[in-house]
Amino acid sequence: MTDDPSDPTRSRDPARSTDPADPTVSTDRIVDIATDLIGLDTRNPPGDVREAVDYVAGLLAAAGFETERVVTDPAKPNLLAVLPGRTDRTLLYNGHVDTVPFDAAAWSHDPLGDRDGDRVYGRGATDMKGPLAAMLAAGESIAATDADPPVTLAFAVVSDEETGGDAGVDTLVASDAFDRLAPDACVIGETTCSRGRHSVTVADRGSIWLTLRAEGTAAHGSRPSLGDNAIDRLWEAVSLLRSRLTAREFDLDAALRPIVEESVEYYEPTLGADDARDLFEHPTVNLGTIEGGEAVNTVPDAATARLDVRLTAGVETADVLADVRDCLADFPAVSIADVSWSVGSYEPVDGTLVGAVTDAATAVSGERVFRRSATGGGDAKTFRHAGIRTVEFAFGTDTVHAVDEYTTREALARNAEVYAALPSRWAERFDER
Repeated sequence: MTDDPSDPTRSRDPARSTDPADPTVSTDRIVDIATDLIGLDTRNPPGDVREAVDYVAGLLAAAGFETERVVTDPAKPNLLAVLPGRTDRTLLYNGHVDTVPFDAAAWSHDPLGDRDGDRVYGRGATDMKGPLAAMLAAGESIAATDADPPVTLAFAVVSDEETGGDAGVDTLVASDAFDRLAPDACVIGETTCSRGRHSVTVADRGSIWLTLRAEGTAAHGSRPSLGDNAIDRLWEAVSLLRSRLTAREFDLDAALRPIVEESVEYYEPTLGADDARDLFEHPTVNLGTIEGGEAVNTVPDAATARLDVRLTAGVETADVLADVRDCLADFPAVSIADVSWSVGSYEPVDGTLVGAVTDAATAVSGERVFRRSATGGGDAKTFRHAGIRTVEFAFGTDTVHAVDEYTTREALARNAEVYAALPSRWAERFDER
């Protein structure tokens, strides 16, 4: 334990807002909810979250929220819960209850929950049953303190995030129930802090996933000149493609510039200044797999490679894909066998939601909170593309998906402080406008 007020392992009870008008949330209550959720095995796959969703539904219903399930896969239900406020502006808290798998034999603590001093161990402790517990406890306190909150509050608890499955947020956003809710803004409780640096994730990158196939002519390995090596052809094409794409400089919109600059500053201690800037000012290209050939003594007549291309939000995916096709035009034996893509998204840093979350997190932590882009993308992208202002934020630890994953009482308490303060801070920003 430490006396440093910025250290997430420092204990403080209860979770008090920096604004006396905001609800006070019991840290013991947050820990109890987190422990209950962690104790439910929701590894995905298989991703059966019925018990967890039942638990959350009961908690929110008891607090006065109206609840409704949205389901396509019976084992993977999603939950919507609503508490009407003084205005029809709706703030949505979102969290997923599925977790990545674990090997219990590798853990020194019970992956389904263990408390040790200030720490709460277990799969999902920081990704993201811990932050979800803080959201739920904040929701309880708001409902108990103010029967008529300044904005309508809603929860979306989803089921299938860790594998990017269709049963989770995709099902939810496409539902009639979500259309009726029509949230204006959303905060996702993903842990966005690392190595003692705090941030609000306000953007994500787009992606192009390419499967390239090269054709060749088979021959015996002792006489390679009689064949055409498909792996060689593929490697030449991939090498040129990577070289051309990574040299392509993005022409970014002015609204993205402050996000890029804060992102570079945020990632610099981990990646170095040059690599951090390259993440956002040029495409990144990763050769994920390359396959071909049947034996060491044969010339392969076919080969396949899969590439992951990432693009900063605001970059036109179609333009980069056109560059890919132009490059491959020089290689008639190499073709695109499959392609899929997603489009990056972002929130302007001067928006009401970004400002409210950043201000609340800064007040609680007493430290700088970066407004940065994620290097990948998740459920925030789906919400933004549905027209909902969305950010990700939670204090946590650097143990996401790790053996002996844990969070701390302090991180849980701080999260609850931020989440409890958001309705009033967000409403005030609208009133100021």
